[in-house]
Amino acid sequence: MLYTKEQVRDNIRNRQGKRVFYLRKEDCLTAEARDYLREQRIEILSPEEIGKNPYRGENGGIFTEKPEHMTHLNAEILVPKNHPRIRFRGSVDALEAEILLCQKSYPALSDHLQELLELLRRLIRCDVLDEPVGEVKLCGLSQQEQRKRSHFPQEYYGIPHFMPSGADSQEILHLNRLRALTRQAEITALDAFSDRWGNPTRPDILQALNRLSSMLYILMLQQKAK
Repeated sequence: MLYTKEQVRDNIRNRQGKRVFYLRKEDCLTAEARDYLREQRIEILSPEEIGKNPYRGENGGIFTEKPEHMTHLNAEILVPKNHPRIRFRGSVDALEAEILLCQKSYPALSDHLQELLELLRRLIRCDVLDEPVGEVKLCGLSQQEQRKRSHFPQEYYGIPHFMPSGADSQEILHLNRLRALTRQAEITALDAFSDRWGNPTRPDILQALNRLSSMLYILMLQQKAK
């Protein structure tokens, strides 16, 4: 990586009371950046030479220790814990926790919910490792079959679309809560995976969350039809 003066200024560290700049062997500085460090009497250190396995910040800065306010975006990159992709992972984590509680409460739904849980864990893996999500098939239904059942419940379940109410069963109300949390996860995903113009950078993750939301509505319809 080539560091500019601005990037150097943003990544000055403090070591034993002195300002330092960590520069890995494979990285280099612009002439302006090197002059700035010389003028400011900031020592350039190699993290490898002082026996540290360095972390890299998202903007290229080097950390020899992991700050408490930061976490791993992947194996090498550290970001603040309020980074959009970390917020997305947190919303998925909250949804997973709620699914586990629902499994415990309603064993009859456990197998279906397990499929949803596995999809969520797959999404996190795809985010961290930058892998494609691939085809999403839930509870034996393809994307096209999910769309038909969620759009035309009268045809498949003998009931119209409905809004949950306090008179509905605990199963329906809990599934509705899962669906609401999925919608929240979709919003955090859009924040995390959009470019500067608002175009999605991971449409596969966004689509998978939409499929999960549809499947939860289908499960609600199935419970209502009973």
